[in-house]
Amino acid sequence: MDIASTIAAISTPAGMGALAVIRMSGPQSIDIGGRVFRAKSGQALLQQPHGTVRYGSIVDGEREVDEVMVSVFRAPRSFTGQDMVEIACHGSPVIQRQIVQLLLQHGAKPAAPGEFTLRAFLQGRLDLAQAEAVADLIASSSEAARRMAMQQLRGGVSSLLKGLRQRLVHLMAMLELELDFSEEEDVEFASREELRELLLDVRAEAERLAGTFAAGNALKEGIPVAIAGRPNAGKSTLLNRLLREERALVSDIPGTTRDSIEEQISLGGMAFRLIDTAGLRSTTDVVEQMGIARARARIGQASVVLYLVDAATAPAECLVEVEAVAQGMEAGQRMLVLVAKADSAPQNAAELVKYLHNSNIRQKVLMLSARSGEGCDALEDALMEVGRSLLPEEGSVVLTNARHEHALRAAIEGIDGALGGIGRGLTADLLAVELRYALEHIGSITGEITTEEVLGDIFANFCIGK
Repeated sequence: MDIASTIAAISTPAGMGALAVIRMSGPQSIDIGGRVFRAKSGQALLQQPHGTVRYGSIVDGEREVDEVMVSVFRAPRSFTGQDMVEIACHGSPVIQRQIVQLLLQHGAKPAAPGEFTLRAFLQGRLDLAQAEAVADLIASSSEAARRMAMQQLRGGVSSLLKGLRQRLVHLMAMLELELDFSEEEDVEFASREELRELLLDVRAEAERLAGTFAAGNALKEGIPVAIAGRPNAGKSTLLNRLLREERALVSDIPGTTRDSIEEQISLGGMAFRLIDTAGLRSTTDVVEQMGIARARARIGQASVVLYLVDAATAPAECLVEVEAVAQGMEAGQRMLVLVAKADSAPQNAAELVKYLHNSNIRQKVLMLSARSGEGCDALEDALMEVGRSLLPEEGSVVLTNARHEHALRAAIEGIDGALGGIGRGLTADLLAVELRYALEHIGSITGEITTEEVLGDIFANFCIGK
């Protein structure tokens, strides 16, 4: 990575408004900007102080391209840690392209995806976990996702991992001291029981943090909600009602839905991914069988299952149906039983709800009519209640990145290896190998230990201009 070059890029997505921002970063940023910017009054760009804005024009020779506002940020007090210039111009794609082309003609290079944030990382302005939080913040589609990204950007995850790493480094230091003195005398700088207790404490904290990933990822990507039930239970009608649009085909013919349909809604500042699945039944239709297999897979992956039963279903049959689905669910999954089509058989629906309540099933039971909207407000409230139960406590640290969770699980394996080694009476040098493995994986999260390949993979997913 050549961070001595000066890069330029449009930072505003096309068609996003009346104004756009073009950024430059690198040692020649202010010089290049000064060649194309003419201030209406005041100092030239080269003399412009840090953190100030000037009004003027971008010019190509004697031709005025656009009237702009130009901000100057001088190293090291900028986002990237380098000299930076930001040009706020009108949002016309033609104007944006012409300005970028001028900057390139005067010596700037096109920025690669994520290169501004990568430079911030390489210049020590952000660690790797914070850099990834920038992309999460840009992509956040709900208040919950935004809040978690901001917490990570402020160093919440990094601070906790730094504490874990420091404790492991301390343990490594004690083992290294033993190795230094091992040729002269048989000495232990930490009793093996004390070492074991310290490792168990670190492991518990690492396990607690890794255990937050499932909820954190669900809140970041949208809480997956599977809409399930037998054919013609009203699943597609419910999806359309919750989306406030006709997204799924609705028909009285059983088996209309043969594949999963997924859409996202926002409730109470949280995103929910609604997944309409194929009706569950026995069938000889090969295509429908494939859809049912996919439906069962999506049910297994969902955080919440909305299981619809037709209000006309016999109570005993309904109970068997609900319990069969509930038994196949994993711990931590939530299920809401919805007695659907209540408008077509209100008396039957009320009796079925009462029967299910009296059967002492664990699942919450609601009565609704997706066609009329009756009971849908209560359903949305129940979904928000489930979502709130996943929200982290204020100030608590949550993992939302699969790379972080994978690395932390690998670090736990290293800690387990050291704990097993203590039980088997392994020597300090062999215990140190296990701890070094754990340290490397924790360090890979924040970028203390990383490779060009990892950096390329991470920053390739960023948008250009960030």
